[in-house]
Amino acid sequence: MTQSFDICVRGAGIVGQTLALMLAREKFRVALVGGPMPATTDVRAYALNEATHSLLVDLRAWPEGPAVTPMARMQVHGGPGAGRPGHLSFSAPEMGQVSLAWMVEAPALSQQLAEAIRYQPGITRLEAAPSPVTPPLTVITEGRQSATRAELGVAYNSRPYPQTALAARVRASKWHQQTAHQWFFENQILALLPTDGPEGDGYALVWSVPHALAAELQALDDEAFTAHLNQTLQTVAAGQDHPGQLSLTSARGTWPLFFSQADHWCGPWGQNGGQNGGQNPGTWVLAGDAAHTVHPLAGQGLNLGLGDVVALTRILRERPYWRSLADLKLLRAYERERKAAIWPMRWTTDGLQLLFELSPAALQTARNWGLSTFDRSGPLKQWATKIAMGLT
Repeated sequence: MTQSFDICVRGAGIVGQTLALMLAREKFRVALVGGPMPATTDVRAYALNEATHSLLVDLRAWPEGPAVTPMARMQVHGGPGAGRPGHLSFSAPEMGQVSLAWMVEAPALSQQLAEAIRYQPGITRLEAAPSPVTPPLTVITEGRQSATRAELGVAYNSRPYPQTALAARVRASKWHQQTAHQWFFENQILALLPTDGPEGDGYALVWSVPHALAAELQALDDEAFTAHLNQTLQTVAAGQDHPGQLSLTSARGTWPLFFSQADHWCGPWGQNGGQNGGQNPGTWVLAGDAAHTVHPLAGQGLNLGLGDVVALTRILRERPYWRSLADLKLLRAYERERKAAIWPMRWTTDGLQLLFELSPAALQTARNWGLSTFDRSGPLKQWATKIAMGLT
């Protein structure tokens, strides 16, 4: 017997699972294609803002215990220049908030979402897309390397950064005090993000380095890598309050970094080499990394993807009763809204990354002066912080 669905979600990562939960709550019959990503070797931790926190709490998909660490403060340090290194700090109490963001373990979040899906009526997990009849709407949440988007022939414009991200877990000799640290230096970005709970001493390491250096670091054994990491930290953080001596507690993972966006975020099946031979072709729409990616230096990638989820669900829920889920006018409204919302963060992260690539000493000095000036800018700094926290 053929099952009938209103919406198919292709891709069961964090964005896909969250979308399935939200759509099912709106009484849509949802097919969720694919299983959660294997969690055993995932060393990632997400920096989730207040908007994402509220969304996941409402869906009863917020993890508990040491898998969640509030980030009360963030210290950003500029690179060398002719003068003093630039410095920028953010504090939750200054914003009247408990936390700037929450660091959440990727496996714990995926597991919590999967558990919520088990108890949510209206969601059917499938290994492959439903056939022979396609639901009116298919949402593609397969990530940056989406196979379905490629099959549709949708152009995905990617400009690679000259860096590879290296991620691992480390333990520090000092309690993290719910403080994140980020250093910009020599075309590298070294970030230490607090983990293991509010009283912990663990950090998620995200180190963006030139490709050749990433390969060299991955080739080192654990002891040599740890020694290199500590030497780098002692050099760039000299004279600063920093986490102290670090020890490696996990495997290391790497991935290349891109600034990406799909040309089109929605369309009819059959367009650009689509599928299904015209049998109730329906429409498709992109969300999350299948539609866009940004540099991880601001930790906003997943927050932006879940912003797509909220916007798409709202537009489908509030559509006029006479409009089909396959109505491209609705989906184009979603595309315009999200492109406009993502644009400031995309260009901010891209601009910062390019700014810290600059090597001439005069430009480095000007950059560091600008960083420290922004730190003292009052309302402007508060406004930018609210955007990052999802409060506006």
